[in-house]
Amino acid sequence: MTRTSIPRDAGQLELSLLQLLRLKGRVKPDDLPASLRQPEEVCTELLASAVADGFGVQKGSSARLTPEGRQRLTALLDAERARVDQQRLAGLYDEFDRRNTDFKAIITAWQMRDGHPNDHADADYDADVLAKLDTLHAEFTPLLERIVTEAPRLAHYPPRFEAAMDRIHAGEHHYVARPIIDSYHTVWFELHEELIGLCGRTREEEAAAGRAV
Repeated sequence: MTRTSIPRDAGQLELSLLQLLRLKGRVKPDDLPASLRQPEEVCTELLASAVADGFGVQKGSSARLTPEGRQRLTALLDAERARVDQQRLAGLYDEFDRRNTDFKAIITAWQMRDGHPNDHADADYDADVLAKLDTLHAEFTPLLERIVTEAPRLAHYPPRFEAAMDRIHAGEHHYVARPIIDSYHTVWFELHEELIGLCGRTREEEAAAGRAV
């Protein structure tokens, strides 16, 4: 395989890969195509390049970011932040925050009921929660499209959300909020992290302001 197999936007793909390694902690190489929305051969070469450059390390069935990779990621994110229209992005983030409040309520209702863990024995209750998630997704999608317009590197997020919804509609309800996999909640959390960073903020600051948990 030669480097010519990596698309021209290799810089953005490198950033997305390193960011994914940071957000997930450890990533199975086989999961990269679904998360990056790139062909398997491209993901394989991206990871191999990151490992060769010392930005990532692969041991057994998982890969993770190295300290050098974190430094590289910080530099790439700083450069990306400088290219983004911060005024427009701030307005989009405010809109996202309002959706985030609704989303957190839906996830809480999915996981808890009457102060106790939801055992998912009541199909009608779960169906009502899933209907609310459907409504939120339909209302959130146009906002997500505008976010991607301002930050094109995030173009892999819309298909990830759609993939999670497809799995949920197919009856795989663990794709609502299960960690590790690309559940709707996992993808939402990662997008939130991306937006926090693009706006030059930190999760600690957002948590103190009540916009993140």
